[in-house]
Amino acid sequence: MSLALLVFTLIIILATVLPLWKNAHWTIRGLDFPRLQLAVLASAILLSQLYFFNFTAWQHWLLASGVLLCLLWQLWWILPYTPLWPYEVLSSENTNPERQLTIITANVLTTNRNAASLIQLVRQHKPDVLVTLESDLWWQQQLDCLEKDMPFTIKCPLDNLYGMHVYSRLALTDSEIAYLVEDNVPSMHALLTLKCGNKIRMHFLHPAPPSPTENEQSIERDAELIIVARSIADTQQATIITGDLNDVAWSRTTRLFRKLSGLLDPRVGRGMFNTFHASYPFLRWPLDHLFHSQHFTLNQIQRLPSIGSDHFALMTTLSYTPSHGAEQNGLTPDKEDKDLATEITQQQGVNKKSVPEPGK
Repeated sequence: MSLALLVFTLIIILATVLPLWKNAHWTIRGLDFPRLQLAVLASAILLSQLYFFNFTAWQHWLLASGVLLCLLWQLWWILPYTPLWPYEVLSSENTNPERQLTIITANVLTTNRNAASLIQLVRQHKPDVLVTLESDLWWQQQLDCLEKDMPFTIKCPLDNLYGMHVYSRLALTDSEIAYLVEDNVPSMHALLTLKCGNKIRMHFLHPAPPSPTENEQSIERDAELIIVARSIADTQQATIITGDLNDVAWSRTTRLFRKLSGLLDPRVGRGMFNTFHASYPFLRWPLDHLFHSQHFTLNQIQRLPSIGSDHFALMTTLSYTPSHGAEQNGLTPDKEDKDLATEITQQQGVNKKSVPEPGK
């Protein structure tokens, strides 16, 4: 057995086992992100073991079994985001444009100066709503040309990477900018009225990630997602949440958010729709999200071409079809999930009462 193969075998086992440690630092829990890459690596190692190992030795059987278990564990998390899994959200058969809603979610990257590419995409696809993350005053000045067709806006230009803007063709009422957990990280909340007259509760989020230069832990991000999820769980309103959540679709935190809120993920059974990092094809993850209540079915979801940012924009078209709600089921929380959520929010001293409830 070559030394290199042994080293890679130990690496894949450690990369799989260490995130299971309850008190693991966020840099270790960050191994939630590259589960696809780890699955590919585990597959390559397993094939190499089958070729090189002498399976009359119990040590070789043990190492190969360890890698196989690692592969199966990684696949358990990511398979729902492949066509091998059943849809969580039904495909829509509704073609009535008055009951449809198209949203483009775009982390523009504050330092990016290619606003023309995003404006071109908006004019090409004609979404009902554009939400931008990391947009500062310069970006606002460029995007304000859209107001002729998208006159309903919410604006919060910031130069700290957490600016946010919403431009909409459809009426937005009860609009509010809120700082739910951190004083410099905004969120936006509004009531949107479809052309058919039905009203949708909208939440636009961009919580701060754990990083050496920002938060030492992920608890601030997790707390924001939890209190929004709990607020949504209390309502029967049609609801949509979109934004850059700084977390992958299959992570423990995002799954906890989905369990607590009851919202559905239209990517399940369809694909990962990786939006970050635009420059590195093998290091891409689904960080930009759209979740919705059972009131909707899916017309289309797609990743749009590059706009010069480190993120691709995500475009989603939903149909308001509440009659299909009972046919769609997401994740449900257990006692452990609820206890963890309570522990996190208590640590941060926040609760769902601070989340705006447009339309209530």
